[in-house]
Amino acid sequence: MDMVELGLKYVMNTYKRLPKVFVKGEGSYVWDSEGNKYLDFVAGIAVNSLGHCPKVVSDALKEQSEKLIHCSNLYWIEPQIKLAKVLVDNSCCDKAFFCNSGTEANEAAIKLARKWGNGRYEIISMEQSFHGRTMGALTATGQEKYRKAFTPLPEGFKYVPFNDLAALADAITEKTCAVMLETIQGEGGVNVPSVEYLQGVEALCRKNNVLLIIDEVQTGLGRTGKAFGYQNFGLSPDIITLAKALGGGVPIGAMLAKDEVAEAFVPGDHAATFGGNPLATAAGLAATSVLLNPEFLEAVVKKGQYFQEKLSQLQKEYHQITKVKGMGLMIGCDVAVDAQPIVEKCLENGVLINAVGNSVLRFVPPLTVSEEEIDQVIEVLAKVIG
Repeated sequence: MDMVELGLKYVMNTYKRLPKVFVKGEGSYVWDSEGNKYLDFVAGIAVNSLGHCPKVVSDALKEQSEKLIHCSNLYWIEPQIKLAKVLVDNSCCDKAFFCNSGTEANEAAIKLARKWGNGRYEIISMEQSFHGRTMGALTATGQEKYRKAFTPLPEGFKYVPFNDLAALADAITEKTCAVMLETIQGEGGVNVPSVEYLQGVEALCRKNNVLLIIDEVQTGLGRTGKAFGYQNFGLSPDIITLAKALGGGVPIGAMLAKDEVAEAFVPGDHAATFGGNPLATAAGLAATSVLLNPEFLEAVVKKGQYFQEKLSQLQKEYHQITKVKGMGLMIGCDVAVDAQPIVEKCLENGVLINAVGNSVLRFVPPLTVSEEEIDQVIEVLAKVIG
């Protein structure tokens, strides 16, 4: 019995998986169990931002694993404290809480906002948003297809159209404690709003004494060419959530908050047994030492512009591509055909890409990707679409 058959027999059916077993990765490439090499523009869905098995992270993991892998949060943890300082120093926030994933970070944000709200409990999120799979984060997700099988859901959530300030203004009531949104919707289709809209959202929050929660799980830590996606729009959120790139491939999440909000949490309000343990935060320190470097971020911007230019050239040649969008190395292409067959044909040609919904191709390669590797993807796309 091969690995795919074993997987079908023993692993729960929660993903529609392509029939490949990857066993090795280096830089922008992965190899399957049959020795075939693939250029990876999925990167674990924006997780492997430093590529596969980056030495800076591997070395940190090896060193930390030989000192202390896990320690309870009943005690102070040195690399956790250091990583909290790095994240605070590079953001508009003052305190960090560590967990294990993006959905956990968003759960923490929901709880903190409601505690801070002191009786106000309503959270407004955006249609086509995605905030996670646990019950609170799932309910905050503005896509019915993810929620419908799990009713009844927690109370207190509303959804308004993305990039529609008037709809948000109408939705805020005396019960509202927070507005929660992504600066760029990832799972919703790589949707980029206007600067005016996001600044208007923050203005509405300030006017109504409502918290602004920015979900940076996918956009954070260099993906858009800034340390955080909100920095492209001149915002100052009250709460930020992070995961994906934070550990260089190691599971870790974080919620950041300003002091006046963070102080709503007291011992016993929230916790995570594995959150911020020595191994994960050592990986986070190593990853952020590269991801937050200004020169590294400048290179991400340039490579993102290069990629979008190449995709726009393809759009002129092939009517199947109707729009190129995104920021930094978080890029999407609207297509006028079913996107999944394009994904599968790219796989056959040694390139991994991803589709969100039926009509958007998503590209979230390692931020270390080269222009030559971008050219390879463009060549395969032209072959597949043409």
